[in-house]
Amino acid sequence: MTAKATFGGGCFWCIEAALEPLDGVESVTSGYAGGDTENPTYRAVCSGNTGHAEVVQLEYEPETISYEELLEVFFTIHDPTQLNRQGPDVGSQYRSIVLAHDDEQLELAQSFVEALAESGGYDDDVVTEIERLETFYRAEEPHQDYFKKNPNDAYCSMHAQPKIEKVKKTFREKLAV
Repeated sequence: MTAKATFGGGCFWCIEAALEPLDGVESVTSGYAGGDTENPTYRAVCSGNTGHAEVVQLEYEPETISYEELLEVFFTIHDPTQLNRQGPDVGSQYRSIVLAHDDEQLELAQSFVEALAESGGYDDDVVTEIERLETFYRAEEPHQDYFKKNPNDAYCSMHAQPKIEKVKKTFREKLAV
C-alpha cells in the first residue's frame, strides 16, 4: 500500500530530481500547495501572489522507506533556515514547507523539525513551515520530470545536480538499484 508525502524546499525541479532515485519512491509529482488560489498556474505562483509554494508530492512504499527517512533526505537537500528562498530562488513560493497528509505525519514532521532545531547544526533558526495539506495542484506538464527532460539545462546543472549527488553519496543504501 502506498502513502503520500508533500514537501517544498525551493524549486520543485531540484527536489523532484533528488528524491526520485530513492528506493520505495514510486512517483514524484511537481505541483503547488499551501496557498489560497484555486487551480494556480506556474506564472501565477511565480508572481508570489497565490500563497502557494512549489512542492513535490511523492507516492512511496512505507515498508521500503519510512516517512522519517523521507524527512531526513528532504532536510539534507535544502536549507531549512532560509526564509522564503533557496539559493538563487527568492519568494514565498520557494519556502521550506512540509505539508502533512494526516495527524501522524504532522506529529512526525513537528518532532523532526524540533530535533533539528535543537541539534545546534545550524547557525540560524529553522524556519520550515509545517501544516496540513489542504489541496495539491499538479504543475503543468513541462514541469514534470524537468531534470530528466533537460539534463543540460544550466539551472539544473548548477542546482539540481548537486542535490542528486548529495543524495547518492549520503543515502547510498536508500537508492533504488
